[in-house]
Amino acid sequence: MRRCVRGILVVLALCGSLVPAVSAEAAGDGRVAPLPLERLFDNGAVSDDARPGEADFDGAGASLSAQDLTAAGWTPGRALTLQGVRLTWPKRQPGEPDNVRAAGQDVRVTGRGDALAFLVAGTSGTQAGGPGTVGYADGTRSAYRLTAPDWRTGPLGTKAVALPHVNTPGGQLAERARLYVVTVPLVPGRAVASVRLPDAAGLHVFAVSVRAATAGWTGSWTTSTGGYAAVGPWTDRTLRLVVHTSAGGPRVRVRFDNTFAAVPVRIGRATVAVRASGAAARGTPVPLAFGGAAGVEIPAGAQAHSDPLGFAVPAGTDLLVSFHLPGTVAAAPLHRLAQQRSYVSEPGDHAADGSAGPYTSVITGWPLLAAVDVGGGPGSVVLLGDSITDGDKSTVDANRRWPDVLAGRLRAQHTVPRYGVLNQGVSGNRVVTDRYPGDGVSTDTAGVSALHRFDRDVLAQTSARTAIVFEGVNDLRWDTSAERVIAGLRELAERGHARGVRMLAATILPCAGEARCTAAVDAERRAVNAWLRDGGIFDGVLDFDAVVRDPQQPSRMLPAYDSGDHLHPGDAGLAALADSVDLRLLRP
Repeated sequence: MRRCVRGILVVLALCGSLVPAVSAEAAGDGRVAPLPLERLFDNGAVSDDARPGEADFDGAGASLSAQDLTAAGWTPGRALTLQGVRLTWPKRQPGEPDNVRAAGQDVRVTGRGDALAFLVAGTSGTQAGGPGTVGYADGTRSAYRLTAPDWRTGPLGTKAVALPHVNTPGGQLAERARLYVVTVPLVPGRAVASVRLPDAAGLHVFAVSVRAATAGWTGSWTTSTGGYAAVGPWTDRTLRLVVHTSAGGPRVRVRFDNTFAAVPVRIGRATVAVRASGAAARGTPVPLAFGGAAGVEIPAGAQAHSDPLGFAVPAGTDLLVSFHLPGTVAAAPLHRLAQQRSYVSEPGDHAADGSAGPYTSVITGWPLLAAVDVGGGPGSVVLLGDSITDGDKSTVDANRRWPDVLAGRLRAQHTVPRYGVLNQGVSGNRVVTDRYPGDGVSTDTAGVSALHRFDRDVLAQTSARTAIVFEGVNDLRWDTSAERVIAGLRELAERGHARGVRMLAATILPCAGEARCTAAVDAERRAVNAWLRDGGIFDGVLDFDAVVRDPQQPSRMLPAYDSGDHLHPGDAGLAALADSVDLRLLRP
């Protein structure tokens, strides 16, 4: 198994003075004991807009705006769930030390899980990195490399949150300030006792925590946020979203994501029910809770899991997840191409109403709701893809996407575990290029690149055991070379292997006859597919190209599988893809 970690762009300062910090205190037996991170804070990153000179984040007098952080819901001491990890924004007032400049300090951190998460930012503007080590309770250690994108120039596609201003002694600048969550792998099963930070100029750490393993849960349904889009606007409305489960179980929890947002969103009340038909529930919808409360406010960029609920979720069944939005929501994280009709109510909280009566409007995307997990089960297979995985051109409301067909095959057999199937297809998505820039309200909901969303959409997914990467045609159709696509696919494989995920890839389908699928594009496509078939990087290859191509015209799909646009398979073609998968390849 590959242990090489290629993180998501990061950065450590080469300029600016480094102030050493006292990193430990003497234990009673003469050993040196690590300190909690907040005991090591030696830099102030946040200033009040009225007093911008009270903090100096970057060594040049610039800082984050306390007012911008409050507007985003990032208030002092606030616990935030980011990439499945609970991190706490420092409980400090503007001007007080609120972060550590990484200089080899030993930090007290405890817990067991699959990853260690750092809330970080760099302040150099250049890419750099630094090694650190994790100390375990049994006395062993493991190495990691932590890098952090620059707070003013780093990619928006991987940010945790972006703030609209930068404070300086000379005045406030209308410039995006970014904060990032970066995760590094842990040795499975071992209890973490401490972390030694890198010795790297310009790397600032605000929080660190262990991401707990999701044992006891299987991902049954998920979708990926493709952008932050104008919606409604909805004021005092209830959304009733229809989702189709893959695996079933005796307990349920759901996840809402406020990805890419600039402001918090409030869920007033939420329920879950098995669908009867349309917007009608089978029985009375059952209320969900969030930390024991009926609703939850989700800060910008953060997530919220509902509390575990004893509720029998059938496999291969439509669920209704209903949630009331008491305020006005004019833009929201959105998966635009649901291929499934969902519903919006007349004014009022109708989450507990099992009838279809209040739900008078139809929507064809999934806003805010990101996942449904079920108790028990063997874990999940994550499918990272573009519009073909998303189900474009499949029959609406029929669940004939190839991931749905694959989930049905898994439920009907006994050769391998009956994994949950998590569809992370985004229509228009690319491997190496962002379509949605990663910030702001946009009409483009084709998502950030696979490289930029991999940590969130694969590694942070519930009990992810195996991932299938099926992307590249959009890169090639828009003039990205086969060489760059191959480099991106290689990086995805290596990053998955570093986290213990089994990585499979699918060959790119033929698309001659579609306007942008020229002979030159087909030559690049065949080059990528030849590289995939040669093997050595991924743990297995699904030759989807061979499944659907016309033997007489290999650059085209068979007419029986073509939806008619020569790019997307129809229902028959999508079923052929799913039916071709050797299920034994899915086993980790």
